[in-house]
Amino acid sequence: MKRICNIISAAVFICLAATGCRQNVSGGNAVTGSADAMSDATVSDTLKVMTYNLRFGELAAMSDFADFINAESPDIVALQECDWATYRERAPKQHGVKFINELAYRTGMFGLYGKSIDYKGGYYGIGLLSRYPIVKSERIRLPNICDADGKPTAEPRVMLLAEIELPSGRHITFISTHLEVSSSEIRVMQAKFINERMADTAPALLAGDFNAAPDTPEIGEICSLWKNLTGPDFTIGSTNPVKKIDYIFGKPKDGVEMISTETVSGTVLSDHLPIVSTVVL
Repeated sequence: MKRICNIISAAVFICLAATGCRQNVSGGNAVTGSADAMSDATVSDTLKVMTYNLRFGELAAMSDFADFINAESPDIVALQECDWATYRERAPKQHGVKFINELAYRTGMFGLYGKSIDYKGGYYGIGLLSRYPIVKSERIRLPNICDADGKPTAEPRVMLLAEIELPSGRHITFISTHLEVSSSEIRVMQAKFINERMADTAPALLAGDFNAAPDTPEIGEICSLWKNLTGPDFTIGSTNPVKKIDYIFGKPKDGVEMISTETVSGTVLSDHLPIVSTVVL
């Protein structure tokens, strides 16, 4: 018998240092939109936002990722598949490395880490980086389907929330997440949960690896509340992309605009390609 697992909120580690979506895109690798429709009263902050799945550092060192991030100079970064002091056989060069600590140090940004599971002597999860101070944070477990004994049938997943204070004095909520890979049913549950949890929170940005193509029910669910701030380019794999599963979203839909977006091709530090979008909210 299937049961929905309980949702548990927990503390996080802080390091100091498409179809179905309304898109403003025209195709191609770099896409440019317009914020002309927004009034001066609502155009308050411009942010450069990145999302990047690091593939647990199997293909590149943290110094390589940091060099790429520094070259792009984003304001906020959502990161997925981040290890914390693990000893993973497939990534021997990352043994004992605390990904978010290392990246925060090398980029000079604030770092936040959210554990998904205990793994190989350490932790495996997601993270984020912010150029601006993080004033509040929360890790929230996403729903799963459990067996009769109450054990999850799929890998536990989380969403990582950061309330960030911008130079203008405004606060925004930024969310990094990584949805289930094996089950559309679970991803739909997780998408609905995110929407319910974030229904009354704005302005907000949501970014990560959603493990779903643009025309799937789970992305349709997300787009019922959020505006897609990315283009249609495929994001996995990095040498021969075949599918788009990485996204940046914003809300409220009528209060955020995409100025430009790029899926950065030719970047082979991971099996995913990073997305960088400049947005106004």
